[in-house]
Amino acid sequence: MLSIEFTAMEILTILLFGNHAPIWYSSGRERLAMKLQPCLTSPKTVLYKFRTSSFTFHQSYIGPAKILLFIESDRSMSGALVGSDEDLEDIAVLNPEIPEEDLRMLYGKMAGLLIKLFQPTRHKIGSLVEVGNEHSVARRPLTQNMYDMVCKVSIPKSVLPSSKKVYRSADEWYAASAAMHMAQLLFEHNDIVDSEDECRNKYVARYLFHSLAKEGHLSSFGFLEGNWSAQSQSLELSCSMPYGTDSFRLWCDNLRPHNVLLDEYDNIAAALDWEFSYFAPTQFSLDPPWWLLLQLPELWPSGIDDWSQVYKARFETWLLAMEDQERGWGTNFPGNLSVYMRESWEGGRFWLTYATRRSWAFDTIFWKYLDEKFFGPSDEYTQESQFWKARVHLLGEEAQRSMEMVVERKMNDAEERVLVDWDPDTANQLLQEALGDYSGSQL
Repeated sequence: MLSIEFTAMEILTILLFGNHAPIWYSSGRERLAMKLQPCLTSPKTVLYKFRTSSFTFHQSYIGPAKILLFIESDRSMSGALVGSDEDLEDIAVLNPEIPEEDLRMLYGKMAGLLIKLFQPTRHKIGSLVEVGNEHSVARRPLTQNMYDMVCKVSIPKSVLPSSKKVYRSADEWYAASAAMHMAQLLFEHNDIVDSEDECRNKYVARYLFHSLAKEGHLSSFGFLEGNWSAQSQSLELSCSMPYGTDSFRLWCDNLRPHNVLLDEYDNIAAALDWEFSYFAPTQFSLDPPWWLLLQLPELWPSGIDDWSQVYKARFETWLLAMEDQERGWGTNFPGNLSVYMRESWEGGRFWLTYATRRSWAFDTIFWKYLDEKFFGPSDEYTQESQFWKARVHLLGEEAQRSMEMVVERKMNDAEERVLVDWDPDTANQLLQEALGDYSGSQL
């Protein structure tokens, strides 16, 4: 398991809601900040056991936990969007027959929440740590993707950013995220690739993505300053990129309607599961949310292309809801979020951010939505299984040799199907070689 780290919950209720805060609650590694703001309504804490590996409660053996009194709510936001009062699983999909007026109203509640999340800023990218009575960004971001890498597919923790690592620029975090995508390819063992060509596809995509991040290009993509990409020659954009080394914004990987509870009047009563909260590049907050249809793009029943088409229609309703909220709010960022979100979708920045955060969706998104935007149309038609052939010339000879070594290793893994307990130094050396980074620097 990853080591327990504090998250942004320490300041969420104070900075976002003032004296009119809804009730927020959490479990496990999350912590509430209600004690810092006496006027906030807070559920009574029944039991708090955080800095312990295990304890016994009512003759039951459990780990670190925080138990709060029940919070009254009528339904979840996802229940309202699906049109069901029953408990929903993660496979819930937006009701295609939902009245436009209802959808705009419910989207508006979420838009208001995102505007509030946009207000707090810090000057470093990472997770909050409590030191005495102060809260500062002093630990690496703890992302859902990192958690899944370690806990679901046993990727060695040594190839993740060190626990005390913080990032002072958006470019640094993009590069670290891209490096973790390569780590997923190298160290996820069974069934990550089915053929040599699939492995080459994944290697080339990850290598090029990491190279663009190291060159500082990903942070400017889809903005007025991103004139390096092929699409910039034909796409007119008006939004300037945020400062890459200054103010960063609160972000939660798991913020979605499923984790938002509503009262009987459909006002937000509580928001759950803030464990993957951290200060992230402002670029993340300038994209439209992925959850407008409730389901992940890569898990959409009819495929990601159909998801994109359905999303596009609902996106217009989202923009109207966001504009409704913006009329009553001011932000400390030039321009309205709705304008940035529109250009994010139209220019593909939405897909770049999504690919940055999700290793298991990365390959489909890179080749389908980013490759030609970055590099332009390929000179010749290539089959999907051999996309790598159109871009392999962008890799140097050393990188191409590294690619073939990775291919050989992954094919051997597929035959042997034996889990490896990686030595930290060996694992990091393999990752650096695959990325063409021989400096020995840590993510």
